[in-house]
Amino acid sequence: MRRSAAPSQLHKRTEGHFKPPFLTPPAKRLCKEDPESGSEAFSGGVGTSAPSFVKNNSPLQKPHSRSPSDILSLLKKPLPSDVAQDQTSGQTSFRNDEATTRCVNSSQEPSTEHVLLPSDQNPRMSAGSNLGSGAAPLVEKSAYQMAAPRGTENQEPQTSKYYSVVWCKRSNKKHKKWEGDAILIAKGRSVILKDTEGKEIGRGSGYKLSDLAQLEEGNTLPIGGKEIEIQGVISASDYSSGRCFQGFVSTVDTPDTKPAVSALPKPKPFRLPTLNKLSHSNSASQGPATPLYDPSSPDALVLPRPPSHHQWKHNAGKVPVVDVVVDPQISKNLRPHQNDGIIFLYECVMGYKVSNSFGAILADEMGLGKTLQCIALVWTLLKQGPYGRSPVVRKILVVTPSSLSANWAKEFKKWLGKEKLSVFIVDQNNKVEQFAGHHDKPVMIISYEMFVRSAEAIEALKFDLLLCDEGHRLKNANIKTTSLLTNLSCKRRVILTGTPVQNDLKEFYALVEFVNPGVFGSPLSFRHVYEDPILASQQPGASAEEKELGANRASQLNQITSLFILRRTQEIISRYLPPKVEFVVFCQPSETQVMLYDRIVGCRSVHQLLNSKDFSDHLSAIVALRKLCNHPALLAQSKDAEGHGDLKREIANFLPSHVQPNQFEETDSGKLAVVSCMLWSLVETAREKMVIVSNYTSTLDMLAQICKKYNHPFLRLDGSTPSSRRQSLVDMFNDPHSQTRVFLLSAKAGGVGLNLIGASRIILYDIDWNPATDLQAMARIWRDGQKRRVYIYRLLMTGSMDEKIYQRQIKKQSLSGAVVDARESERVHFSTAELKDLFTMHSDTVCLTHDLLKCRCDCSGEVSKVDQQLSEPQSERVCQLGKVGISPNTFNTTMDQLHNWSHIGQPINPDVIKDQCLAAASDFITFVFRNESSQKETDLIV
Repeated sequence: MRRSAAPSQLHKRTEGHFKPPFLTPPAKRLCKEDPESGSEAFSGGVGTSAPSFVKNNSPLQKPHSRSPSDILSLLKKPLPSDVAQDQTSGQTSFRNDEATTRCVNSSQEPSTEHVLLPSDQNPRMSAGSNLGSGAAPLVEKSAYQMAAPRGTENQEPQTSKYYSVVWCKRSNKKHKKWEGDAILIAKGRSVILKDTEGKEIGRGSGYKLSDLAQLEEGNTLPIGGKEIEIQGVISASDYSSGRCFQGFVSTVDTPDTKPAVSALPKPKPFRLPTLNKLSHSNSASQGPATPLYDPSSPDALVLPRPPSHHQWKHNAGKVPVVDVVVDPQISKNLRPHQNDGIIFLYECVMGYKVSNSFGAILADEMGLGKTLQCIALVWTLLKQGPYGRSPVVRKILVVTPSSLSANWAKEFKKWLGKEKLSVFIVDQNNKVEQFAGHHDKPVMIISYEMFVRSAEAIEALKFDLLLCDEGHRLKNANIKTTSLLTNLSCKRRVILTGTPVQNDLKEFYALVEFVNPGVFGSPLSFRHVYEDPILASQQPGASAEEKELGANRASQLNQITSLFILRRTQEIISRYLPPKVEFVVFCQPSETQVMLYDRIVGCRSVHQLLNSKDFSDHLSAIVALRKLCNHPALLAQSKDAEGHGDLKREIANFLPSHVQPNQFEETDSGKLAVVSCMLWSLVETAREKMVIVSNYTSTLDMLAQICKKYNHPFLRLDGSTPSSRRQSLVDMFNDPHSQTRVFLLSAKAGGVGLNLIGASRIILYDIDWNPATDLQAMARIWRDGQKRRVYIYRLLMTGSMDEKIYQRQIKKQSLSGAVVDARESERVHFSTAELKDLFTMHSDTVCLTHDLLKCRCDCSGEVSKVDQQLSEPQSERVCQLGKVGISPNTFNTTMDQLHNWSHIGQPINPDVIKDQCLAAASDFITFVFRNESSQKETDLIV
């Protein structure tokens, strides 16, 4: 933005009061003799200083030079009204009246008098002095200075001041061409200039404290090669929260001394009495519009009416406003939190929440009924509207993973039936081009893959509402799917995701930008204003100032996004669901695993890969170690497309002779031994079903072989399973009469969006770098319809890369809690060095994660306690713990609050662990973290 001279600058120049803020002090001159004291007083206006007189007519001494800012600092210091002085103590007394302020010393000191004259009697103190039109100049009559003790006058203040400014390049031109807005930060003798995107564009130091303290509207200041003009003052709260970078700058206004003049009312224009009379009669004859359903019904869900600003913009024809009521067939089955969700989505897509924004993100956790809320919204908008009951939308596009297309159609049929609404599913038999001919099917359901192939045809159909299920797929704005969806002309957009923050805030920005473009400005602005301060505050070595700034920016980010992001946790439905017990199980590595781990980490190929700048090379070594954690035989596969050639050959030389492809012995893997014991206990002692999740198809092959070996009936769903068979497999497993006890599930293919409530136990055999993948997989069994107590197990090989990945999940989960969930409690943090130490095997510990917590529990199942000696700052401290003394049985305990979980070490006590499956595998377990979501004890339903 380029401007000519700022309005405040032009105004001052026209009135003749403009002067640069930094002037050379004028020469000192003698003033008239003071009649009261009988001695001469020096007055030189601004920039002069009074000379020192010596008692008994001593000769005049050279005065100490003082600047205008020094005098101004005296003027601004409050003076006590009446301070009596004892002559023997040498103290001074101050008397203030309407015209003068006198400072009288004891009889042993020279007489001193300071006179405050009106500004109109001292022309040298008026225009251009930067003291303001109403400030009274000071005339000093003695060497005694009414100043603070020596040394405090130039002491740098500890607080910062913030100003909104305009800037341009330094020049001697009379009329400046201002190039843009900026934020000025003044602290001590230094200033920092940041543009509206939070990027630093200038820095300066060595200014006078008094000059920076006097900055006000209209003042100019040179900063390096730039020049700025003050436009207003920004409050510290606005800067700390980041509102000033988004145009929400609240300036600190000075009171106006001019009397307020009330404006005369404008005369009303002449209006014909018969104007619009015909139109009123016509509308009356047609009758008023009525709601589709009775809003006075006791169970009616009535959606909010449009606010006044919305009516002014979208109801220019003055159509009668009617109530929009959700179909009672749906509303009678809704829970309170689902009612709130429908109201929230309706307000967002109608544009009630944010001006010119019609998007929303429904970020409820798994199992809260996001699909049902969207179906209620779609059916309502198709049949009703706030203005004359006209439908808001006519065609809706639902984009979903391929595994969930049939599930969406099933949910529409379940809640509405075919007689009310039929949907069009794009598959091998139904093409996108055929949708235009089905006028009775206003909803199209399509997978992400099919959408990419048919994007041009879909754009031509002009949809009115876009729903993106599992919307975290759009976290990368550079991929083709996100780009094509963004280019759709549909402005009403809804994202459904249980994890809006997966890895970092850059992905979170991409989701927000998709539903409501321009809310946070450019990506660079978002990074400078929000992402960098929040991440800096999450680091273990963050200073108190960085933590405060990061907390304020995270709070402001949550406050803004709460207008169009709704986030509810499973605490809401906990009372409707059975209890949930979570375990993080640390499995003892076998001798073969420890030997191979050390050899692989120390081999030549791994050292070369770690020194390589190609990330794919690093990934090869990581994948090899992850497979070793699952079972050494996975490294003996003949063809491994993910492995590096040299590394594969070197690893093959390390493998013992008994480790062969497709030969999986429990004695070679601690994790497989634990799973084998748990399956045996489940089949022998309980009539329950279990889901086992893995990220690798080769690991699923191994688990399938174990099930066959011990005659455990199982079903399997992975990437090779056709989409048409996936829902039938789920229904078969959920059937209570089915004899299938185990369901093998790929986290990549079916870990999201599937309801596996037939199982009451789930094992995550290997965890993912992204905590969202694991959380979504775990939520498949603890959701509406579940009747049993739910048990969740996450298996980690002790001291290995498994633990390092888990620690990384903890850090990502804490970031999501700070931004989206707005949790106030402290969180566990691990240092960057610990997170980078991926390739070190810690074979001398029973649980590396517990060691990093540094708690002083006895590992007997009690809540961990933080060692008080560790509360003091330490240079080598690797984590920071949160509040202690909280019961482990709380609903809001998450995996980044391990200090609130029960810690159980060897020997495993069955009475403490309270789980028959883990008790059967206790010989292969080194440590367990345990958390129960409810204190209520309920019996298993058999």
